[in-house]
Amino acid sequence: MKIRWKALFIRGSFWLMTEMYLNLVGLDNLADYSEFIFERQQIVVSS
Repeated sequence: MKIRWKALFIRGSFWLMTEMYLNLVGLDNLADYSEFIFERQQIVVSS
């Protein structure tokens, strides 16, 4: 199994920058809540 380090680094960096930006703006809690809601719906649908 080969790890594509470049793609992993780019995705990780993008995620980290997005988290930092949302945290500075104050929308990080909103983003976390929406992830919780969508995951919950996904679990209910798949059950």
